[in-house]
Amino acid sequence: MQLIEIQDKNKLNDFLNAQSGAKFLQSWQWGEFQEKSGQKIFRLGVEENGELIAVATLIKNSLPFGKSYFYCPVGPVANDKLFDFLFSEINKIAKREKVVFLRFEPEKIINKSEFKIKRTIDIQPSKTVIINLEKTEEEILKAMHQKTRYNIRLAEKKSVKINELKAGEFDNFWKLMTETVNRDGFRLHNKEHYKKLSEVDGIKIFFGEHDGVKICAGIFSFFGDTVTYLHGASSNEHREVMAPYLLHWEMVKYSKNNGFKKYDFYGIDEKKWPGVTRFKTGFTKEEIKYSGTFDLIFDKFFYFIYIAGRRIRRLF
Repeated sequence: MQLIEIQDKNKLNDFLNAQSGAKFLQSWQWGEFQEKSGQKIFRLGVEENGELIAVATLIKNSLPFGKSYFYCPVGPVANDKLFDFLFSEINKIAKREKVVFLRFEPEKIINKSEFKIKRTIDIQPSKTVIINLEKTEEEILKAMHQKTRYNIRLAEKKSVKINELKAGEFDNFWKLMTETVNRDGFRLHNKEHYKKLSEVDGIKIFFGEHDGVKICAGIFSFFGDTVTYLHGASSNEHREVMAPYLLHWEMVKYSKNNGFKKYDFYGIDEKKWPGVTRFKTGFTKEEIKYSGTFDLIFDKFFYFIYIAGRRIRRLF
């Protein structure tokens, strides 16, 4: 068993595609997106008898005093027995790169490790709802809340149309995003971030249109067996036509017809996002819980300084 640096896009993505669930944050193209945003990427794999058996895509993030930390989103993708081997090998890289800790998101809680692991604040949502696309359209509709089905039919009667982003239409999406943030107070990345995101292979933007006006939009990831809803936006106008409901129903059918097995709404939280959570759970009650986000500490002294600084920032 040995650690390798993965140099082949197909080798990494083929391994991830063979896994269940949304693994796009570990994919080659997500690493490319991070590199275009100025981050250093480490694509690590564990091989046994020439076969890839685990992967960990690491994003290097800067900290003060010339230090940094690794972030492994929705990963490493490995079974329990391989984590300590991976941690040991990543520790060697961490010393060279002046990395204080590894922030990671295992699919399941690691109950036993020789390394110091600490639960921390979630980065990716630790709870979501997923539609099983292997069910029939009738079964999927039947499982929805009655009000959700009503709003889908209403949007259809109001002649809402769903279309994919075309060349030159990105500014329409950005306008909807800024309207949504100003209305609902969500955190927003800058325009260039979303522009680069829209250009990632496997990422698509779809609009809901009414009378030729774009009134809602969604960014979706198509990777492996899963379509994941990443971000959504809607106009302050024409809210009565319920376009977001039809957008998701059309995307469910589109995903199913293109051979995907899961439609992931990517994050619910009754306390933080009550309205969004009600909207998403109206489509399905199939809830999935993940283990959350953890820190693997390499440098205890600087990790203490990092945590203290984070607490101070939250006071102001």
